Amino acid sequence: MVGVGRTDAGVHATIFFAHFDFDKNILNTTDFIHKLNSFLPMEISIINLFKVENDFHARFDALSRTYQYKLTNIKNPFMKNRFYFLKKDVDFSLMNLAALNLLGTKNFKCFSKVKSDVKTFDCCVSSAKWFQKENHWVFQISANRFLRNMVRAVVGTLIEIGEGKKDVHSIVELIKSKDRKNAGYSVPAHGLYLTYVNYPTNSLKNG
Repeated sequence: MVGVGRTDAGVHATIFFAHFDFDKNILNTTDFIHKLNSFLPMEISIINLFKVENDFHARFDALSRTYQYKLTNIKNPFMKNRFYFLKKDVDFSLMNLAALNLLGTKNFKCFSKVKSDVKTFDCCVSSAKWFQKENHWVFQISANRFLRNMVRAVVGTLIEIGEGKKDVHSIVELIKSKDRKNAGYSVPAHGLYLTYVNYPTNSLKNG
């Protein structure tokens, strides 16, 4: 079985795709899904099952991925391990202004985990913004690919800008530096969610 990608321990996924080869016909997908879910741990739930082209690859065929990072400044025990509890007030308008500098194709080595084994640090970010939802804030970012620890480092950097520790335009020079030491801290994994994966429509046979 091959998944759409790997995430750090503690990161959630509200949607996740994986492909596998199977040489028999599955006559009843509903029953098959029910049986799979019966022995999987409570943290994992199979939602749907559908055929794909023979050369389909869950990881390499993905056109883009979307992550959300959730934080709150309201202490709530029911949000434990689901949201990042931030005690300080931050300026989200400044953080959104800084996030505009993430858009486009850039070398994001400054936000990557040190000693990452990748061929390139270039990523194309198509959207990056903060928005308020009920009693918490969400940072949503979409890109064709992500580096290890990238989103968590981006969020930590934006928070430092929102706290006034870094200038709103400092992120431009930070990206040019390609140095992880210049970026902000890495926020906890439990606030991060993989929420969307975009595939070519012609890669699916049905479903």
